[in-house]
Amino acid sequence: MTDLIVIFRTRSDVEASVVRGLLEAHGVPSVVASQPPPSVFPMVVNTLGEIQISVHSNDADLARRTIDDHRTEAGGSRVVRLRDEFESLQRAIGYRFRDRGLLEHAMTHTSKANEDASGGVRDNESLEFLGDAVLGFVIADLLFTEFPDFDEGRKSKTKAALVSTATLARQAERLHLGDHLLLGRGEEKTGGRHKQALLADGYEALIAAIYLDGGIEHARAFLSREFGGLLADVHKDGVAGEDYKSALQEWLQSRDASLPEYRLVGTLGPDHRKLFQVEVAARGEALAQATGSSKKEAEQEAARLALVRLRT
Repeated sequence: MTDLIVIFRTRSDVEASVVRGLLEAHGVPSVVASQPPPSVFPMVVNTLGEIQISVHSNDADLARRTIDDHRTEAGGSRVVRLRDEFESLQRAIGYRFRDRGLLEHAMTHTSKANEDASGGVRDNESLEFLGDAVLGFVIADLLFTEFPDFDEGRKSKTKAALVSTATLARQAERLHLGDHLLLGRGEEKTGGRHKQALLADGYEALIAAIYLDGGIEHARAFLSREFGGLLADVHKDGVAGEDYKSALQEWLQSRDASLPEYRLVGTLGPDHRKLFQVEVAARGEALAQATGSSKKEAEQEAARLALVRLRT
């Protein structure tokens, strides 16, 4: 192909795949080339370079019109322009990305990457790892600053509650993060947008993306906003959030019902990141199931879900 003209640039490999598919659907052949990001440092933190899509000069006008006019489905039903796909999420988190490809990378579940035959779509597992570290550091720093009278054991217990899978999943739900996850067809069909583990992982990946895009101060500002209410609970009650197991027990006892029973129904994931699945029941009736990184955490979340069901 000669006389090529670059008609689209992005740092998002997912967006590049979508745009190339649009062009092909409209009979416009294209060529994709990647440019590595410039860096004066020996180690590149953000490895997402610019992706360029080129077409023959005779097809350039049609290609540009196709990209400008096309609307695509996101999340199965919602119709948005490509450039606006994550606009509502950026408003919800109070941060606007300079490199939107990082945000898209953070929202890409492994099931989506596995369905991409080209191998050009990367999942967010490495960002989850980094986000977990950033989250742990910032929360520890906030606890050290705001609760100087807490001993090491109390700080550790509070930190564990704040960074638990159940807490992160609830934080993700507040942001409607599940609506923005990029999932494979199988995960979509099995309700992946509402799974605790996927929401918590996506939340950690989002933290890493903010850190890589804007630095530690922007990540700290985001987490300070997000966890401000939970930290206020610690100031007020001495604990991070409600003790849902005690609350469920009190709710049942006030109605002369039997005490809740918790049962481990299974485990998920590899040994180094095992999740425990717990069911809570009363009067022989199953009330709710939940997962957590420990049985105690899963029991707390199951109790919370049971209370939501019983109170409605």
